[in-house]
Amino acid sequence: LYLQDKNAGDITAFSQVTDRFVEALSGRPEIGEVYSSFAADYPQYWVDIDAAKCEQSGVSPSDVLSTLSGYFSGEYVSNFNRFSKLYHVTMQAPAEYRMDTESLDGMYVRTSDGSMSPLSHFVRLTKTNGPSDLTRFNMSNAISISVSPATGYSSGQVLKAIRETADHVLPSGYTYELGGLSREESNTTNNAVWIFVLCMVLIYLILCALYESVFIPFAVLLSVPCGLMGSFLFAGLFGLENNIYMQTGLIMIIGLLAKTAILLTEYAGKRRSEGMTLAQAAYSAAKVRLRPILMTGLSMVFGLVPLMMAHGVGANGSRSLATGVIGGMIVGTLALLFLVPSLFITFQYIQERIKRN
Repeated sequence: LYLQDKNAGDITAFSQVTDRFVEALSGRPEIGEVYSSFAADYPQYWVDIDAAKCEQSGVSPSDVLSTLSGYFSGEYVSNFNRFSKLYHVTMQAPAEYRMDTESLDGMYVRTSDGSMSPLSHFVRLTKTNGPSDLTRFNMSNAISISVSPATGYSSGQVLKAIRETADHVLPSGYTYELGGLSREESNTTNNAVWIFVLCMVLIYLILCALYESVFIPFAVLLSVPCGLMGSFLFAGLFGLENNIYMQTGLIMIIGLLAKTAILLTEYAGKRRSEGMTLAQAAYSAAKVRLRPILMTGLSMVFGLVPLMMAHGVGANGSRSLATGVIGGMIVGTLALLFLVPSLFITFQYIQERIKRN
């Protein structure tokens, strides 16, 4: 994450606020490790270019700085191919020739008359202390902070802890922004509820077209939350977090349970149109569709058991997906067999009552 100074104030005061924020985060049980590599008093050299001497020698200050940068920090030159491999060429002075200020006497820049002049003739180095680096994020001064979750806590819980700590610790004018995968996770988490709402709306519209009714689809929709409850129940029993894998399984559960409920209501609707009473039609549908529903549910459950017991690389994702789907199928299927017939009787009665009126 990036801690931001919206007031563009003193960098030393900004560093002190960062240290207090890091200290507060380190006291949260959800956070295993938190640190910032920023230092406001980092030892460094201040580089002064004598513009007058550069003018006299016919050398531009930019050439002096470019030569200085090439000797000390290195400069990309070219690439070359050898033995079917591409090699990257960087020019840089050996370490023993760039250890102190006297090294400038052995580094040369070409003047306008073609001669070589030492950099010490144009450059003066002064020891000083200052910020180790200056970062801008969203057009504000920023300091990068690295945070990792403690054992047994999810990244979502860490994001919540960071938000709560920032509300209590950060003074006015200071805020934070997430970066990288944390930013994407935060945005995805905020949209998860809307995704499931959209799924339910689309299912409802399709069922309205299928049954030519605005009431019968509720017999299907109101039974789906039982499966979602089963997914969260099993996730809690096995100590799993609500991550993207589990959310993918929830979408799968919505489709599977909706399909099962549709089979029941459609069969009951046909029996009702043949002259059976509401109770007889619902009971007949539950009795006839019991075996196919159980076979479908058990096939899904047993097929996901190996993923639920997975180990090694990617095991956490496999276990989250499989555990959520297995819990949703077991609880949801058992609940559907008793809940959907009752809901069918209720909403079919409402539908027929409205048609008669």
